[in-house]
Amino acid sequence: MTTSPIPTVSPRAPAFTSGNWPSWVTPELVAGRTLSFSELRMAGNWIIWLESRPDEQGRSVITARDPEGHIRDLIPAGYSVGTRVHEYGGGAWDVRLKNGTPQVVFSDRKLGGLWFNDGTTATQWAQAGENPEHRYADLTFDPVSDAVFCVRESHGEGVPVAALVHVQPDGRETVLAKGADFYAAPRPSPDGRFLAWFSWNDPAMPWTVTNLSVAPFDRTTGTLGPVTDLTGPEQCSIIEPCWSSDGTLYATSDASGRWTPIRFSHDDTGWHPHSLDGANAEIGLPHWVFGQRTMAPLSGSRLLALGIRQGLNHVLLEDNGHWTDVSLGTPVNVPQPLEDGRFAWIDALTDAPAAIAVGRPGEPYDRFRTSVTLPPGVTKADIATPTPLTFPTANGAEAHALFYAPASSSSALQPGEKPPLVVMAHGGPTGRANPSFAFKVQWWTSRGFAVLDVNYRGSTGFGRVYREALDGQWGVADIEDCLAGVQAVLDRGLADPARCVIRGSSAGGLTVLGALAQSDLFAAGTSLYGVTDLRALAEETHKFEARYLDGLIGPYPEDEAVYLKRSPITQVEGITVPVLFLHGGADRVVPLSQAESMRTKLEHSALHVYPEEAHGFRARETIEDALQRELAFYQQVFSH
Repeated sequence: MTTSPIPTVSPRAPAFTSGNWPSWVTPELVAGRTLSFSELRMAGNWIIWLESRPDEQGRSVITARDPEGHIRDLIPAGYSVGTRVHEYGGGAWDVRLKNGTPQVVFSDRKLGGLWFNDGTTATQWAQAGENPEHRYADLTFDPVSDAVFCVRESHGEGVPVAALVHVQPDGRETVLAKGADFYAAPRPSPDGRFLAWFSWNDPAMPWTVTNLSVAPFDRTTGTLGPVTDLTGPEQCSIIEPCWSSDGTLYATSDASGRWTPIRFSHDDTGWHPHSLDGANAEIGLPHWVFGQRTMAPLSGSRLLALGIRQGLNHVLLEDNGHWTDVSLGTPVNVPQPLEDGRFAWIDALTDAPAAIAVGRPGEPYDRFRTSVTLPPGVTKADIATPTPLTFPTANGAEAHALFYAPASSSSALQPGEKPPLVVMAHGGPTGRANPSFAFKVQWWTSRGFAVLDVNYRGSTGFGRVYREALDGQWGVADIEDCLAGVQAVLDRGLADPARCVIRGSSAGGLTVLGALAQSDLFAAGTSLYGVTDLRALAEETHKFEARYLDGLIGPYPEDEAVYLKRSPITQVEGITVPVLFLHGGADRVVPLSQAESMRTKLEHSALHVYPEEAHGFRARETIEDALQRELAFYQQVFSH
């Protein structure tokens, strides 16, 4: 690891109690014992999910609960599920039941290739060669054979090449579709007669313009028949194809202004769409990773969905044209139906750690696998929960945020004292501030900080118009909204104006540095693997995001002057407060050189490098060090 000392600064404000409260949220609790859950699936009455374990060096394991309630791993020790397709990965496994036993196919994060485990040993199906290197994602078992449908990304010389492939257990691969820049979600119909998927081409991103396709699958030749384009007359983002048991195809499209489910029926005359509007929510998530699911078709032509209203998650049921809210916890993705009529989901409450849950609508449910056990004595008073804020911003627009007040059962603000404020700028920038319980918030609030997690213009969950409000305005609108959010909090008397800091990761790092350069609201800032040079990002980043900036900034190099103006590296004269940079040495999304070049231009700054980390921190030691380093940085700033 390389580092530079945290700089000393001139006095700004006297020491205060808040920001230094004794906290139950220890580094060891956050990094060492906290599991991360994703991609929940079901098979019969088996509940299966992907579990990341920091105390095993971030190893990701397919974990299951059998019908009798026993929890077990479905891959052998030494393997870690993951893929680097699009660098962000996702969808690197699938599961099926055979004779009552779950079988899994998966990609290994380090070994690559495809691996199959029948409950005893892992055997390799498709080996990752050296030239080209094949990466696999969005794995889906063929319902009528032992093969797998998936996305394959081939890395040789030049730009990676994407394709849809059908892989046999002996490693033979048949290319089903190629020619588009990107593919996702190859989903076979339950009878195996059809395959649906979506694709897109540069400079579009999957949340701007995609194409939904379906084609018959010829099992005698192992190839696809004539392809039907189901996109519709308008350019839109149409994503996440999935099938009901009776062969009805669903997808979600934002042609109407927000992601809304569409049902496609099929007869001898073709495919017929029917929009399932009326949910008063956005049903769909930006396709940063493979394997996301916001819809689950049920029997009787019903559809269960995860809808987002004003940034908050809701479970919704469509039945015969009518949408109703369903009481089924607070899931991350749509709950999955089990054979016995129950549902399983990853439960993400605002006031408790995430857990795997199972239950029935409207009834008490069982949170049987918790990401972390809180220490004895922790009460609801120790946990901060979000309050949604809407506030005016530039050009007469409105923006959104989640505000968290300090929370402690043993400490309190002194009479007349206002807490320090940590402002968070989420990554993406096509993403959102998530209201679920998170230690990245509780770490601060339990120590007496307030937190403002900003859903600046461009965030998802508020419809296409709000998402597109950042088009051509990245580095402008997001910064305006963060500054307006801070001002709204200060106007309400909720924070100490002398002790406001701002932090952000990846794209949020650009927002952080721009906010520091363009305002005097902040005492310091932290950029975690953040963007500092837009020109370098456009020239160096990976294929998935190579044209992302065309929409957010403008085409490059034609708009090079705009790239220069928006880049923090050209705004260093405006940054007069201390800045902490935390970055991974193996980051290919935002290369380390971005932080290094910015660090050399800022007098009051420090850079700490974690050599083995990529984009985002996984290892226990890294997470612990980063948390403590950032806290010490702010406390030092506030003490002078």
